[in-house]
Amino acid sequence: MNAADTAWIIVATALVLFMTLPGLALFYGGLVRARNVLSVFMQCYAIACLMSVLWFVAGYSIAFGEGNAIWGGAGKALLRGITADSLSGTLPEVLFFMFQMTFAI
Repeated sequence: MNAADTAWIIVATALVLFMTLPGLALFYGGLVRARNVLSVFMQCYAIACLMSVLWFVAGYSIAFGEGNAIWGGAGKALLRGITADSLSGTLPEVLFFMFQMTFAI
């Protein structure tokens, strides 16, 4: 495990989340009338929550699980088999999971 890589990915994960959630909500909020802005904000946050749960349940496993070149399989569904000591390259796998989830949102 490389401490510098881990620190950078933590910062990058936070930056992507701050760019995605409020940035996307403000962008879409600017496209609607003033009375609908709160509704659009809530829709953006609700879909982010839903996608986070879906990424946890199946998305990570499909994208990065053991399998063939097209389908990853279900071996890592619900983060099965991933411990605090699991590594993905030089990163803790849980951190890699979070970083990739920011792009799935």
